[in-house]
Amino acid sequence: MKKLAAGVLAFRVAYGAALLIAPGKVAGNRWLGPGAHQPAATVALRGLGAREVALHGIALATLSRGGPVRPWLVASIAGDLADVAAAFASREGLPPGSPAATAAVAGGSAALTAAVAASLDA
Repeated sequence: MKKLAAGVLAFRVAYGAALLIAPGKVAGNRWLGPGAHQPAATVALRGLGAREVALHGIALATLSRGGPVRPWLVASIAGDLADVAAAFASREGLPPGSPAATAAVAGGSAALTAAVAASLDA
């Protein structure tokens, strides 16, 4: 299960790096609409990217050293659920279907992370 955990964590680091490098392209018109390319949005998207890189990078390093990774996974789940809540709180300014898509993607990520966390030894 550690290989699965490492894969999930590495994917999240890559996703965060993509948000840091090209926030408007990653967020795209389907998630945030045309506003994803505005400087104000890219600030928040890069912040999200930094969260992904830092949180999951630390978790990956901890996993590789045999340390307790579950607390980092719990923090990741909390971040995903916060993203879902934020999308629904801001739904008036988002493209149709964006909050539901965010719930599916971020909620699915939270569920996958919870399954990984449950499969690991403490």
